[in-house]
Amino acid sequence: MPIHDWTRVYAGIFHDFHHEWISTIKHALNQGLLPPDYYALAEQTAGGLHPDMLALERKRPSSSSTAGNGPAEPHSSNGGIAVADAPPPVRFTASAEAEVYARKRDRIAIHHISDDQVIALIEIVSPGNKASRHALRAFVEKSVEFLEAGIHLLVLDLFPPGPRDPQGIHAAIWSEIIDDCFQLPPDKQLTLVSYSAGYVKRAFIEPVAVGDELPAMPLFLEADVYVPVPLEATYRAAFAAVPKRWQEELG
Repeated sequence: MPIHDWTRVYAGIFHDFHHEWISTIKHALNQGLLPPDYYALAEQTAGGLHPDMLALERKRPSSSSTAGNGPAEPHSSNGGIAVADAPPPVRFTASAEAEVYARKRDRIAIHHISDDQVIALIEIVSPGNKASRHALRAFVEKSVEFLEAGIHLLVLDLFPPGPRDPQGIHAAIWSEIIDDCFQLPPDKQLTLVSYSAGYVKRAFIEPVAVGDELPAMPLFLEADVYVPVPLEATYRAAFAAVPKRWQEELG
């Protein structure tokens, strides 16, 4: 199914589709795409009634599984794909190696012991995220905050650049991490981008356009291990739930 031109309908229609797509991706991940010690949850970010993002969490090993056996063994990412074995097939990649040196300073880190740990997020950009300078700034700052905290991120933006993000959402986010003049191809103005939040931040960017089919995009479990997210199949399933009146409007 080709990507639709969501600028043709009012924001509430995409808002409804957005929630359905979040749920559909969640089901796909939890039904076998993720290794057994990971799970996905739809989460709210502004106290609303519907999910705004998808959080990928890793279960903490139970005490019984390690009792009497010494320290728990390192996680092996069983079921994930190593970047070295199969690099994500995207059009552009970028690494922010220079910013590593800016972070090389003495610090004390206090860690909270939790039963479950968020390790990755999927964000679907809505018109409201670009509606004002403040809204876009908040989205960008939160994205950078996640990456600095070591949380991997997959951002899906099916809206063209505007005056506040003239080269798309990735350029807006990446310019806060390292000076880099990323430019979208003139014929591909929508952005799919996956970030690996390892010590060296890396971006895997796939520009797309209205009318294209959606490729699978990597969702990182570790800095060099990912699972492919089936965007096309989940998009189709979510679009099937859009009211017929608006399906016809979108064509």
